[in-house]
Amino acid sequence: MNIPNILTLARIAFIPLLVVLFYLPFSWSMPVAAGLFGLASITDWLDGYLARRWNQSTPFGAFLDPVADKLMVVVALALLIERYDTLVLTLPALVIIGREIVISALREWMAEMGKRGMVAVSWVGKLKTTLQMVSLLILLALPPTHEFALLGVVVLYSAALLTLWSMIQYLKAAWPHLSRSM
Repeated sequence: MNIPNILTLARIAFIPLLVVLFYLPFSWSMPVAAGLFGLASITDWLDGYLARRWNQSTPFGAFLDPVADKLMVVVALALLIERYDTLVLTLPALVIIGREIVISALREWMAEMGKRGMVAVSWVGKLKTTLQMVSLLILLALPPTHEFALLGVVVLYSAALLTLWSMIQYLKAAWPHLSRSM
């Protein structure tokens, strides 16, 4: 067990705390839940940085890091779908969740074929993740009626568009291998 793996496990441990904070009936609970999500987002970057810098990459970390990321994002999106209770937020949230499922399955399949590098994270995926985290921070921190909540929704739509773009890129890269198995 090393520090990068501990940070990844901490991100998973934050999930139930995020849910509890989200539902607490206090004025401070929304910004604190958003702060916890922000801390989790920072550990997402930090654990990868430290693993590379300290040469502490492990198979456990390589497996668990993307799982922790997806769990945190999907839980945050599910909470926000309930809070907003509108197609305007549900649509981009479902696009993001659906893409994560498709790309996770694609990466697993490509890894079995020995071609995992063909679906490695691209700069579009990194930008998508950044926009996604920023939008979720805004949306978790503010009630839907707040004037700046619309900014969070707009940024979430931008992340959803990049999500679709990156999914298309990954599928195009994998298509020669996918089409052979049809």
